[in-house]
Amino acid sequence: MSAEMPGLVDAWRMVAARSRLEGRLPLSSMTRLRDVLADTGGEVVCSLDFDHDALRAPYVELRIEADLPLTCQRSLQRFVFPVRIVQRLGLIRDEADEAGLLPDYEPLLVPEDGMLAPAELVEDELILAVPAIPVAPGSEAVDRDWPVTAEEEIRVNPFAGLATLKKDRNN
Repeated sequence: MSAEMPGLVDAWRMVAARSRLEGRLPLSSMTRLRDVLADTGGEVVCSLDFDHDALRAPYVELRIEADLPLTCQRSLQRFVFPVRIVQRLGLIRDEADEAGLLPDYEPLLVPEDGMLAPAELVEDELILAVPAIPVAPGSEAVDRDWPVTAEEEIRVNPFAGLATLKKDRNN
């Protein structure tokens, strides 16, 4: 497996050659993903396979494995969220081409020059894989009924005085 992914590749040449890219990407290199991570230790193992399907539609299949360090929103403790992704992206030149893709493909609009950044594709998929509210497995949900203490029951309502004014006015 190669140590580095190329910065840019020509998507159409990669499809024509039925090329495969494999590599490891450090989490620290993913600037958009870093903001949701607890820390940036670790790496992503990934591969990208470029090819045509039976309908001659060009695609890239991403295979991504990563252990993302997240912060549990219940316990505020760090936990590792395992991510295993296999995703096919149908390569299209125009938005109208999306209709010609198979239903299980996600469309990817390729820029006019045909150049794609493999690391950005991997980062995009990882960002989509992160839960909106990360919760560590086995953390206890806070669904408790908190009883009112006797002190709180005795405490005077600050708006009680307004209620007496309203009563006086109505009389």
